[in-house]
Amino acid sequence: MSKRRQSQRSRPKARVRADGSTAKGQRPRPDEALPAPEGKAESKTKAKAVARGKSVASAAAASARSSSSAASDTPPVPAGNRPDFAAIFANPSFRRSLWLLNAGVIGLLLSQGIPHDYGFLELGALFTLSVYDLALAMLGLALGAAMAETRRDFAAVIAIFLGVLVIMLTFFDPIFSLILSSPLGEVLYLIAPTAVMLTGASLWLTGRYRQWAVMLAAGVVAFAFSLFVGLDDIGVGLLDFAFGTVMSALWLVLAPALMLRHFRGPWLKIPSRIVGSWLVVIGIIVLVSLYVPMPLKTPALPDPSQPDGGAIELQIPDDGSAPTLNGETLDLDGTGEPDEPAVDPASPEPPAATEAAPDTTTPPKT
Repeated sequence: MSKRRQSQRSRPKARVRADGSTAKGQRPRPDEALPAPEGKAESKTKAKAVARGKSVASAAAASARSSSSAASDTPPVPAGNRPDFAAIFANPSFRRSLWLLNAGVIGLLLSQGIPHDYGFLELGALFTLSVYDLALAMLGLALGAAMAETRRDFAAVIAIFLGVLVIMLTFFDPIFSLILSSPLGEVLYLIAPTAVMLTGASLWLTGRYRQWAVMLAAGVVAFAFSLFVGLDDIGVGLLDFAFGTVMSALWLVLAPALMLRHFRGPWLKIPSRIVGSWLVVIGIIVLVSLYVPMPLKTPALPDPSQPDGGAIELQIPDDGSAPTLNGETLDLDGTGEPDEPAVDPASPEPPAATEAAPDTTTPPKT
């Protein structure tokens, strides 16, 4: 077969219509060639769209059935109900935060379990835990910081707490003199319970309101704790003691916050509100029982039936001699001679002096 015939056979044959025209493509269908009415065209387009939607929905359902059959051993858990504990425990960041928390607890147990001489650094760390109401408020701050939405909000709470504490302990004397000269100096006993109740109330809020309230509570708690440290006998006079208090307070806020931050989510709202309610109640109890000034008890009036109206007069001489009680010399060492019996002037005769019997030197007769 020649090449000319092959090329002729490979060419598509043109179709000749009845009117003498040729068509290279397919002949149009009757429904497409004739213009359909406007209502029918819209119904057809709607039917096609519905058919396409049904086909897509059926394909999605089939893929979902296949995936559910393949993962039938692990049913899906709705998001937000509970955290993935396996992924949290496998996270290196969670392990580091857990080690930080355990290090403080183990150090406290060793400090109380092993008899030893306490240093000022250790005494400062234990002093923070002795102020139990503010220590509980610091744990509430840790929970509030753990629920922060961003790392910047988390760092803001820690920075405010540490900054107020360091500034107050560094410049305690001039700041405290200003506090005493202000109206705040008359109600210093209200600061610590207010800090505890404010921390508890901040845990009841949500969103940005909770963040601002937790930041305010962090400043008030640090201010109240610095007053306890500054007014202590050792206080800010020893750098080791003050440094121990700051490190212990920072550990109380930072270590639980870093660990609880891995569990944050909507389910953490109920535990935070429970802790907040406890802190509010604890603040009220502490305010009523410890910090409200009690009425002063006046001393009892002297009894007029007693000598000198029941008054007791104790005189201590400056020359180091024996003190006197109501005019009588007190025998402190027990070496003084007993006082002679007083003579009653109303008695007719004074009592006769007793003489010692002479010793017998005569030997007895046999």
